[in-house]
Amino acid sequence: MADLADKAERARPEYLRDLPEAQGLYDPRFEHDACGVGFLVDMQGRKSHSLVTTALQCLCNLEHRGATNAEPDTGDGAGILIQVPDRFFRAVVGFDLPPAGQYAAGIAFLPGDAGDADTKADFIAKILADEGISLLGWRDTPVDMTVPGLGARQVMPTFRQLFVAKTDPEGVALAGVELDRHVFCARKRIEHEAGVYFPSLSARTFVYKGMLTTAQVRDFYADLRDERVESAIGLVHSRFSTNTFPSWPLAHPYRVV
Repeated sequence: MADLADKAERARPEYLRDLPEAQGLYDPRFEHDACGVGFLVDMQGRKSHSLVTTALQCLCNLEHRGATNAEPDTGDGAGILIQVPDRFFRAVVGFDLPPAGQYAAGIAFLPGDAGDADTKADFIAKILADEGISLLGWRDTPVDMTVPGLGARQVMPTFRQLFVAKTDPEGVALAGVELDRHVFCARKRIEHEAGVYFPSLSARTFVYKGMLTTAQVRDFYADLRDERVESAIGLVHSRFSTNTFPSWPLAHPYRVV
């Protein structure tokens, strides 16, 4: 047995030989470079902007877990998942929203060309109608186009927030996870038939993400700097791709964890 252990130790890659021995669920063979993930939660479920700010700081602290292009201001991808910021949306959308939980929201990555973006938005409206989902309205997402590096800007989509709702056959508004189940089917149709990607489309959570570095996320999305954007949870991700090239859709893959 001792000879087998010595042989196994010699077979370990050089960079693993200083790591602890395997014990319990830990095995040094699974040590490798990978993305960075952080999660914050208020144990009492209290929503606040300070938690969002702290989560974004956590994301910045994961910079060493993310990759960049040859130009250091083009990131492999980063993002944050928070609860739907209902108070904020009511103040900025310019149209009426149902009670919190009875509408779903998300950012659509539409084509960069304005005309093509409008065409895709019209197609999305038809799919939603076919699914029996009401389109409440669109909102242009405020972004700072100067923040990402050249490589990211060259393939940057148009960012529009979509707000939808649905009622059951008796006219009762769907809410929460029940609404999310119907919206999920519509989102998959939109992605396959219209070719439009959504980082999230949900009545419960909302994702801001992009082909950005960790520090660029807050600077790129003006919403994240607004005191009215509040959440009791924050899930952040800094991407280190190992088998794919970076892109806007591939950043921050988490919708449900």
